[in-house]
Amino acid sequence: MPFPVVLKKKKVPPGEHVILNFPIGHLPSGTAIDVAVHVFQASEPGPVILLLAGMHGDEINSIEILRRALTNTMFEGLKRGAVIAVPLLNVFGFINFSRDVPDGKDVNRSFPGSSRGSLASRVAYLVSRELLPSADLIIDLHTGGASKYNYPQIRYTERSEASVELARIFGAPYMIHKPLIPKSLRKTAIEMGKVAVVYEAGEAERYDPFAIHEGLTGIRRVLSHAGMMAPEEPMREVINIRKTTWVRAHAAGLFLWTHASGDQVAKGQKLGDIHDPQGQQFHPVLAPRAGYIIGHNNAAVVSSGDALFHLGWT
Repeated sequence: MPFPVVLKKKKVPPGEHVILNFPIGHLPSGTAIDVAVHVFQASEPGPVILLLAGMHGDEINSIEILRRALTNTMFEGLKRGAVIAVPLLNVFGFINFSRDVPDGKDVNRSFPGSSRGSLASRVAYLVSRELLPSADLIIDLHTGGASKYNYPQIRYTERSEASVELARIFGAPYMIHKPLIPKSLRKTAIEMGKVAVVYEAGEAERYDPFAIHEGLTGIRRVLSHAGMMAPEEPMREVINIRKTTWVRAHAAGLFLWTHASGDQVAKGQKLGDIHDPQGQQFHPVLAPRAGYIIGHNNAAVVSSGDALFHLGWT
């Protein structure tokens, strides 16, 4: 990438931290909404890493990861390259405690976006037009949906060898091959020739210290490996998940799990029970095969067909 980083037609001075505000729209009250973009530029050229959080407004752990990184001055004094950090992309969803923008559209299904499209499309367009062209590596930080807990994991596509390597360097407990989703940030970035991965950890609207810690540690590993900061963060052994499936409820009722995310289980092992509210019967939930629980449902009440456990294997 060009040195130094150029955003909004402005060169970021070497050795500086600047905050650029990109207008994205207005509230019905007329209040203007901007997306704040932090740029940390080292004095020496090197890779440019884009860190995105809050693509979905209720994914608090992703936002907290970058907030702590900024508060703790993680990116100050970079030895080379640059970090572009966006701690809160979907401001509209955040204000409304919502995954999506007010019209119900998902920003991560709206890429590459359009300056004249829906609100979600306009937010996506900001990233595609203004941020992605300046980045070499993209780490998109996410959290599980409502009641769905994701054990810290990094998702990559096998069609990009550099993305596989980035996932390995990040070093979340699990790295998981996931096909590219149409109109997602990751697909758009890969098609632009970028290296992109997605970090998934925790549950929507709920702080999870482990998810936050693993996210911060993974970012430090990437920066250390790229020679952008010291001291070097030690690498860790990662379990590479190649296939996944959801274990679904075969009955409705009160759901009590006995195994949770991060556990390794055997085929036929009991993972939990679904109980009749009247206390007359229960239905065990069994593992259909051996593997690792990479996510689970924290809902207390479930219906037939609900996703209960996300099971992965190597």
